[in-house]
Amino acid sequence: MRKNIVAGNWKMNCDLAQTQALITDLKKGLVNDVNCELMIAPSHPFLYNAFNSTCDTVIEVVAQNVCEADSGAYTGEISVPMLQSIGIKTVIIGHSERRDTYGETDQLIAAKTKAALDKGLRVIFCCGEHLEDRKAGNHFDTVTKQIELGLFDLTAAQMENVVVAYEPVWAIGTGETASPEQAQEMHAHLRSFIETKFGEETATNTSILYGGSVKPANAAEIFAKPDVDGGLVGGASLDGSSFLDIANAF
Repeated sequence: MRKNIVAGNWKMNCDLAQTQALITDLKKGLVNDVNCELMIAPSHPFLYNAFNSTCDTVIEVVAQNVCEADSGAYTGEISVPMLQSIGIKTVIIGHSERRDTYGETDQLIAAKTKAALDKGLRVIFCCGEHLEDRKAGNHFDTVTKQIELGLFDLTAAQMENVVVAYEPVWAIGTGETASPEQAQEMHAHLRSFIETKFGEETATNTSILYGGSVKPANAAEIFAKPDVDGGLVGGASLDGSSFLDIANAF
């Protein structure tokens, strides 16, 4: 059975003191149980501190990226075994900023995904289209290709550890947001496409998150759609109360 998930991607924000302060705010705000899995993704240098600071809570600390190799001459990278050694169990892969700013290809993203899954990490696999794709009517084709190249070499068993995050790139950090109907339309398309490869049960059980400017004001309406299972939250996750308001939208 698929799960509701709200994951905060902190990107390259917050130094150590700010990371700790934000975690403290989240812990203070967790006075009631949330009806979803709650995740935060701090910057890599602070993962271990964050993990130790949240291990007595329902908050899971996840990584923003990972290398496809286990070890070796990969200056500046971090491997799956390294993440596992500090208690990390989930990693975000294929975020639009990794694709666009750092030139990560579908092939590299597929290799990272397989490396993570082979060693037991759960993967939040990101996909999404740019504004020109949507205006040209190519948005379904664009996202379908990313899913096919990134996930279709996996087994159904591996797919059980994949969460898909749909990011309309035109709605990230722009103040624009896909309508709840647009989000539902794409999420339903993704679930249907996943079913063509992995079958109905796997598709039904795959959590699909919306990742385009989720805020407390729009979270409840977006999350109410039948194929939207939560959010991958950017800017709003940097404020403890806003992030918890989003989580409580369920």
